[in-house]
Amino acid sequence: MAALVDPVAEPVVLAVRGDVVVVRVGDVVLKAHESGTDAALLAARCKLAGDPRLGELFLPPLLGPVPVEGRLVTGWPLGTPVEPGAPDALPMEDAGRMLAALHAFTADDFTADDFTADDFTADDFTADDFTADDFGALPVAGAWERLERAVARVPAVEGADLVRRAFATVEPMRPGTVLIHGDWHLGQLVARGGWRLIDVDDLGVGDPAWDLARPAALFAAGVLEPRAWSRLLDAYLDAGGTGIDRDDPWAALEGPARALVVQMAARALAAAERDGTALEPAQVALLEACERIASRHEPMPRG
Repeated sequence: MAALVDPVAEPVVLAVRGDVVVVRVGDVVLKAHESGTDAALLAARCKLAGDPRLGELFLPPLLGPVPVEGRLVTGWPLGTPVEPGAPDALPMEDAGRMLAALHAFTADDFTADDFTADDFTADDFTADDFTADDFGALPVAGAWERLERAVARVPAVEGADLVRRAFATVEPMRPGTVLIHGDWHLGQLVARGGWRLIDVDDLGVGDPAWDLARPAALFAAGVLEPRAWSRLLDAYLDAGGTGIDRDDPWAALEGPARALVVQMAARALAAAERDGTALEPAQVALLEACERIASRHEPMPRG
């Protein structure tokens, strides 16, 4: 896929997560998306990320989605990721303000022309693959489907049943009209002319509390330092974030946070089995949180 940018350049592998591969070619980052990714949905999400109104929030796509050997590939400007380190050095205030700004957009702010994907057709696709007929509204955020996939892929190892029992208690993401990232965490921030959001695979409308659910889950599990969590939460609320209530943020966060505990625990078990490694202390804490969830909450009825 590096030939999309430079036919002779040697790509540098930045990340391999399951069958997702991310490489750098010069100052361009190419991502081979998960097998089975819906081409029309990904194209619509890429076009949304390139909307000028979101220019202070997202890196704009440079190319794609383009099919390469049965996989969809997109290209993005190179950015500098958040450096892991002391909690006080993490850009929590910037992140909170960015999420608040993102959540200020709703489906009413966009027309079909804003998210149909005419700009991203390739020779392998026809215009009919990317038309407004596919979307009566903005794409629905993919957060719930991501969770379902993670649980479905849990291997038959110790802790798997615990993850499934905890998942059974989780309520699906409630419908919403707010534009959300759908898979937000600090790894989705890069610096390029200021902080920008990346990875649009789950971008769409939904419950904005889900964008805060991962840090909330890490805080509740004792993994994220309380001061870092407070900085994110306060900055989000001070910037007008609409996803939670200042007087009782956990009224909106409790359910999504449980969901993200389950997702992270499921992915930890799958990664440990795949790589032949032991769980790290933070991952063990997530499994312990799953045990508390399963013991304190009743399974949700699901059709």
